[in-house]
Amino acid sequence: MASEIHSSAVIDPSAELGTDIRIGPYVVVGAEAKIGDRTYLESHCVIKSYTELGADNHVHPHAVIGGEPQHTAYKGEKTYTRIGDNNQIRECVTIHRGTLQGEGQTLIGSNCMFMAYSHIAHDCTVDDNVILANAVNLAGHVVVGRNVIISGMSAVQQFIRIGEYAFLGGASGYKLDVPPFMLAHGVRGMLFGPNLIGLRRNGFDAASCKGLKKAYKVIFRSGLTREQGLSQVEQEIVGNAQVDRLVAFIRESKNGVTPDHKQRNCHEDS
Repeated sequence: MASEIHSSAVIDPSAELGTDIRIGPYVVVGAEAKIGDRTYLESHCVIKSYTELGADNHVHPHAVIGGEPQHTAYKGEKTYTRIGDNNQIRECVTIHRGTLQGEGQTLIGSNCMFMAYSHIAHDCTVDDNVILANAVNLAGHVVVGRNVIISGMSAVQQFIRIGEYAFLGGASGYKLDVPPFMLAHGVRGMLFGPNLIGLRRNGFDAASCKGLKKAYKVIFRSGLTREQGLSQVEQEIVGNAQVDRLVAFIRESKNGVTPDHKQRNCHEDS
């Protein structure tokens, strides 16, 4: 079908519009923005300058995409927000573009759902198939792996990594990295073992789940130091790609890793 653009929409002449798009009343599209094919911008949403939306995205009313970073060092530099395909961006979502002090861009993958009032700050990277429930807040420079679900009113501190296939419970806060495949919740977010229900729903087999359960017990509940636990897992669980990924993620962590809920009073590496 032909594109439908409401007469009240304000579109900068430098913006690039794809084919078969729909732009509703009072939408604003800024300078050098790019709107992909078959994307639907509902009434009153704002696509700020230097924002790139792929194909088949749906942006709901009053969302603001590509806004200036909430960063005191930002002085109006040309930075970007780049978003993939087939994302659902619900009412009043805010996504900010990057900073020169960071990556210079905020990156969003494809097939994500960002529910009402969720916020993605400057320089974040959010992979494919991520769900942010209502009022989730990601601070700057957060990295979220694919197939992550973060429940409503949760907050993630700046520079934190959330590993793929993790599930974070509602009304919780995170100041340390959350390893992949894990379940975490609590006001001060703690780990509660592998996200077994989510893993099974995503097609992981019994061997993968069993390996992650065993690895979790060794790393987080054996009383070994972190490095001793990782070394033991490497020796005892061989050929399990998910376990290998878990070990690598923990070793790569610069922030420290969210502890098990039974070890909340222990030091991270004790």
